[in-house]
Amino acid sequence: MSGRDSCERTMESPIPEAIAKRVQSVLTKIRSAEEKAGRPAGTVRLVAATKAVTIEHIGEGVRAGLSILGENRVQEALPKIAAYTKAPVHWHFIGQLQRRKVRSVIGLFDLIHSVDSLDLAQEIDRRAREAGRQQNVLLEVNIGKERTKAGFHPDDVIQSVQMMAQLSHARIKGLMTIPPLTADPDLARPYFRTLHDLARQIAALDLPTVGMDELSMGMSNDYEVAIEEGATLVRVGTAIFGARHV
Repeated sequence: MSGRDSCERTMESPIPEAIAKRVQSVLTKIRSAEEKAGRPAGTVRLVAATKAVTIEHIGEGVRAGLSILGENRVQEALPKIAAYTKAPVHWHFIGQLQRRKVRSVIGLFDLIHSVDSLDLAQEIDRRAREAGRQQNVLLEVNIGKERTKAGFHPDDVIQSVQMMAQLSHARIKGLMTIPPLTADPDLARPYFRTLHDLARQIAALDLPTVGMDELSMGMSNDYEVAIEEGATLVRVGTAIFGARHV
């Protein structure tokens, strides 16, 4: 086996010890970033992004301390959720959600991070009402105003939230964003700061059915900066499970 093949095998199929060490490394960095920002320990929760990760490797992560798992695709998530029904874990939906898939996610995920339009919010509300459930959601904001990304325009999200405040079964808990990709994590800081400012503005409206307790921002390359700027949920995959071909 060549050196390159060996490296690729390691990245695609990390050994259990590697996963455990990576989980602990990320958790340690989260605690350090909280301390640096003057935030209480435990303020930030880790969402392990498990797209293209096997059930076995997810299990290694759970044994190492993961408690929130984030999936991007409904069909991929189903067998994983079924495999861990007795495990002390929560599942979040972190991928782009199509309206035709909404029925499948209601009640399956504790939190949907990626509500990117009023139409989608209304569909979630309708399906949750039919199921007799309350579905917690975050609103995705296209903070970099990128044409290739979904999400509410930053200039429109406050008005949209006021309209969604009338929904009875889709419960808005905060905001989510994916900033433009940069080589330097610190260059993402202004985008995270802008999202935090938007959350403050929305919270100041004091809408009875809208909460701004959660800010889902920061991934493997920039989660420490996101924490310094107010993240409460960080979505980390590669730093735990290695690079994946998807």
